[in-house]
Amino acid sequence: MSERPGPPAAPTLAEDLLLLLFQPRSGTIAGENTLYYVLAGGVLADLALGEHVRTTRSPGGNVRVGAVEDRAPSDPVLRSAWDYVAGKPRGVQTVLAAIGPGLRAPLLENVVARGDIRQESRTVLGLFRSTALVDGGTPRRAELVESVRAVLVDGAEPTPRVAALGGLLAGSGTLPQLHREIPWTTPVIKRAHELERGTWGAQAAGAAVARTVTATIVNSTTYALTLVPRG
Repeated sequence: MSERPGPPAAPTLAEDLLLLLFQPRSGTIAGENTLYYVLAGGVLADLALGEHVRTTRSPGGNVRVGAVEDRAPSDPVLRSAWDYVAGKPRGVQTVLAAIGPGLRAPLLENVVARGDIRQESRTVLGLFRSTALVDGGTPRRAELVESVRAVLVDGAEPTPRVAALGGLLAGSGTLPQLHREIPWTTPVIKRAHELERGTWGAQAAGAAVARTVTATIVNSTTYALTLVPRG
């Protein structure tokens, strides 16, 4: 039997997004009701930053995502999403709905494999076995929180990757749940909305084309999230 390949050497944007959404105090992941949309947005943003996909607009103004030929990513999760849009460009909402539902499990598996989150088996009422998520004790989540906090609270100029993380967090509606780490103040709310809209600042590092495509995807994902019931 062949061994299952391990997680990629560096965390993907969607994996970091899942780690940011993890709440160490409760062992839960914030925004479960819309999580598949948010994680799918993270996958598309990662593909855009790597220049694996491009965006176009339909005659009606809808954003479509298409694969860049001969630019398939090596990561299996990213590759699956790339394959989906390789045949023809598809609307962002269509892509989010298609790739999102299957993302939580493999992304969480990779985060656990790195040790950033641990899974513990517990007994409930002395009878039932359950699995709990607990903080893995690595510095990864704290570093991610600090990078987003620096942009939202301190006004630091974001890299496209951090801007995408912040924009997707804001669009998911989960930022208030991070209040202990990122104060939910009026200036933070204003800056978060800017990230949602893809307004990242003229000096954001990274290739201009990749930055623009990523911002478009984050903005489109945020709009799609407004259409999803959160009850």
